Amino acid sequence: MTAVRNAPARFKDLCLDAVDHQALADWWCAALGYVRRESPDGAEPEPQWPVPIVDPAGAGPLIWVNLVPEPKTVKNRMHLDVSGDPVRLIALGATLLRRPDEDVHWHVLADPEGNEFCVFTPDE
Repeated sequence: MTAVRNAPARFKDLCLDAVDHQALADWWCAALGYVRRESPDGAEPEPQWPVPIVDPAGAGPLIWVNLVPEPKTVKNRMHLDVSGDPVRLIALGATLLRRPDEDVHWHVLADPEGNEFCVFTPDE
C-alpha cells in the first residue's frame, strides 16, 4: 500500500505523560531496550524538560516522556502494544491488569505510573 502524499498529517512520535517523567523514561528504556536520546548540541537538558527515548537500533519510534502535574486517573484512550514477556515486565515493575482470556488473547499491563499497554508474546 502506498502512502497518501496529500494526507493532512503524518505520524511523528509517541508521547507518554508522567508525574516522575525521569523515572518513567528509565523504566521504559529498561522495558524496551531503549536509551535516552542525546541532545543535538550535547547540552545537559533541564530536569523538567521532556525526556526523549529511542531505539538504539533505529527500529522503533521516538517516545517523549513528558512531565505533568497530575497522576493518571482514567483509562488511556491510546496505548502502546508491545511484543514481549509479561512475566519479565511485571518483575521490572509493571502491574498486571488482565490476563488473556476468551475475549482477549494478550496481557494488559500498566507501567509504574498506570499507563496501560498490551503485551503480545512472540508466538502471538
